[in-house]
Amino acid sequence: MAARAKSTVLTGGRVVLPTGIVDGGRVIVEGDRITADAPADAVPLDLSGHWVVPGFVDMHNHGGGGASFTSGSVDEVLKGVRTHLEHGTTTLVASLVTGEADFLAQRAGILSELVEQGDLAGIHFEGPFISPCRKGAHSEELLRDPDPAAVRKLVDAGRGTVRMVTLATELPGGIDSVRLLAELGVIAAIGHTDATYEQTVEAIDAGATVATHLFNAMPPIGHRAPGPIAALLEDERVTVELINDGTHLHPAALELAFHRAGARRVAFITDAMDAAGFGDGLYQLGPLAVEVKEGVARLVEGGSIAGSTLTLDTAFRRAVTVDRLPVGDVVRAISANPAKLLGVYDRVGSLEPGKDADLVVLDAEFAVKGVLRRGEWVIEPPQLG
Repeated sequence: MAARAKSTVLTGGRVVLPTGIVDGGRVIVEGDRITADAPADAVPLDLSGHWVVPGFVDMHNHGGGGASFTSGSVDEVLKGVRTHLEHGTTTLVASLVTGEADFLAQRAGILSELVEQGDLAGIHFEGPFISPCRKGAHSEELLRDPDPAAVRKLVDAGRGTVRMVTLATELPGGIDSVRLLAELGVIAAIGHTDATYEQTVEAIDAGATVATHLFNAMPPIGHRAPGPIAALLEDERVTVELINDGTHLHPAALELAFHRAGARRVAFITDAMDAAGFGDGLYQLGPLAVEVKEGVARLVEGGSIAGSTLTLDTAFRRAVTVDRLPVGDVVRAISANPAKLLGVYDRVGSLEPGKDADLVVLDAEFAVKGVLRRGEWVIEPPQLG
């Protein structure tokens, strides 16, 4: 990374703040923080013609750059983090796919050290407590019911760094596990589920607050049996994850979810696997073989979609240019909302004095031209490069 300037004033750009968009705004960076006042020796940086937005926050990500968070070495995990960082994701949660309980506990122990070092924002278990009916790219023989004792064991293995657990809450032990997670301050996410509408409502009432990649790996909406999607969209307590890659969701489905839930209840995620930022080819997702072709990841056996190759800058650009969503709403969905869910909004997720100097510079076509993390340029804007 480039050396950080003592103090820099970013001027001239379209700055997206929690209160709105400021044309010709300025962001003052001193050390690793955003500040309110610029010292006399601050270095100016003209970003006219560019957008300045908060660093992206990805709360559901399995890897990238050829590296897997489920099975990679520490160096490989850091390579995956760096890959997404170069695409604007300055805060990232490492997601683990289904595996043997002892193996997952071991991985949690390894990843927890990276959380403690500040390289990761937390750990997410997307298995093994999910429905075999909606397993997606998870190994069916390794699935198990969400027994609270087993859930507690995995959470404890993370030493306070587990931020979210995805559950099929209709399975035996599901509701009790939701209550346990709520007591522990861990997000209980409903996903890979075959639940009815009524069972989903019960889980939300018990404390579930997130829908894992809404629409995917759950029953579709029916006019007599509305299923989990309707329950998750209608409840103000639930934030819905959306994978905006053009493969996981039809634009009409994304529009339905975004406008039914509202901008404050959507979190754009990648659900990325190893191939994100790396290319087509054969990969492993946990114990399962995956083929990536033309950017779409599918299981070699069965053809189910197996995560994505998405990066959040692509999700941002698609949301604005294809889905025609307001930039301010997209920033909420890609930065502020996930930061709030993860409990880190006091440090990241918006451009406000006192917060970490995490931001992304985008050109007029919403391509990444600069990435700043904790006051250091990961990608330098053209004027600095």
